[in-house]
Amino acid sequence: MDRSVQNLRTHGSADGQRSHRMTQSYDADVAIVGYGPTGVIAALTLARNGVSTVVIERDKDLYPRARAVTVDDWTMRIFQDLGIDERVEKKIEPQRALRWVTYDGTQIMRIDRPRSALGCSARAFNIYQPTMEAELREAAREYGDRVTVHYGAEATGIDQDADGVTVTSEDAATGETRTVRARYAIGADGGSSATRGQAGCRLLGDTGDVTWVVIDCRVKRWWPDRDVLTFWSDKERPVVDIALSAGNHRWEIPLKPDETPEDYPTGAEVWPLLEALGVTPDDVEIHQHAFYKHHVRMSDAWRNGRVFLAGDAAHLMPPWAGAGMQTGMRDAHDLGWKLARVIKGELPESWLDTYEAERRPNAAFYTDLAVALGQVIKQEVTGVEPPLNAPPTLLAGWLRGPVGETSAVGQMVPQPVVGDTAGRMARLDDLLGSGFALLGDDVDPATLLTAEEKAAWDTLGARYIAVRPKSARTQGPDELVDLDEVLLPWLRGYGARAVAVRPDKFVAAADVSGLAVPA
Repeated sequence: MDRSVQNLRTHGSADGQRSHRMTQSYDADVAIVGYGPTGVIAALTLARNGVSTVVIERDKDLYPRARAVTVDDWTMRIFQDLGIDERVEKKIEPQRALRWVTYDGTQIMRIDRPRSALGCSARAFNIYQPTMEAELREAAREYGDRVTVHYGAEATGIDQDADGVTVTSEDAATGETRTVRARYAIGADGGSSATRGQAGCRLLGDTGDVTWVVIDCRVKRWWPDRDVLTFWSDKERPVVDIALSAGNHRWEIPLKPDETPEDYPTGAEVWPLLEALGVTPDDVEIHQHAFYKHHVRMSDAWRNGRVFLAGDAAHLMPPWAGAGMQTGMRDAHDLGWKLARVIKGELPESWLDTYEAERRPNAAFYTDLAVALGQVIKQEVTGVEPPLNAPPTLLAGWLRGPVGETSAVGQMVPQPVVGDTAGRMARLDDLLGSGFALLGDDVDPATLLTAEEKAAWDTLGARYIAVRPKSARTQGPDELVDLDEVLLPWLRGYGARAVAVRPDKFVAAADVSGLAVPA
């Protein structure tokens, strides 16, 4: 693909900026290195927002091993924004509970999954990653030349200048060298990311000493509580026992100090580990097994100029919270919708500074959560119930006002079923759209703004929506009705008459602390 695209660049003050066009030759707006879950969500988000991508992916085929095991309703809401939630949900299965149990049957802790407040059929889901990832790639393929993927190509260099980024790659089969020119680049090439080093970033932190074996199996018959994610808690041999979707099951078992991966070359040598847990060939068939170590590591920076890091290229965490892949997907979505709006001239380039400011604290939260859950399974601590069901929040970034449990700012707005003035009934996001919006509690939020504040929101293309109680009639053309009686109580719980909602459905501001556009 070699086409000329329009380079949109923004000049002027932060309050009112003017755009002009310079024609430059780019192969795509954004180059993505790596096409795992993080890379494909970046491509989908950019394509959904009208921005072209070219992807450099080392492997010719989809990685066959099931690494991640779960997605939750935050991730599903991202899929909804990308228009793919219904097709993905057909490939995954609800997760109802987690428990920590000792080998003598004592239950240390149990966390039942609550109902989703984000518009999903379940709070969390079990997945089989290869199947789900194949569906994500198929969705991206349907965008045609807006998502161009070069499989079997290794990125060997990234150079940037004031106007863009040049990515050099080498075809693994032919040795052919190719260069790709783009406005920006995203390194989504995993924990061993070459992009990270080429961008001048360093991975800090530690890698555990213990090697774990991951055993993926196909289920042959059901057994009691198979659908409860079980952590067998033990100081010497803690085990993860988890149902995956599509009739798959996984166990993760640590090797003892005198054991090595070479001791388990085939499934025959692995079987005694499962038999010690009471699992027999009547229950499952071993599909594959692999080895890995746990990491607690993060890059010292997630951006250098026009090059960004996302997913495992930026952070690595233990698997206990089921958040590693999901954190990468959330990185990609956050960066994607911001990059798209900057490229199209709808937001100033300074918005890209909010990417790391918002995503780093969230990655740190889930890393700490994973470490805490690991301490429970290893019996290093007891009596602790980590916040596994904590709602999505932002702690910093493009926000106005204090954040915390008592503030709506930084919270993700719930997603009930609502009605509109035309009588349609749908989930909130389907009627709210993908832009900025101000929601008022039985009031037009525009009436709560000064002229200057409204002008600033108008620049962002914001909608002003009064949310009416279901006992009332709508009064204007752009209003919603709180059919599930969720939105209005939620606003009142924070003492807010109106909130400003970002495209990712996080609250940027509330009237309690001021509705002006965040600086």
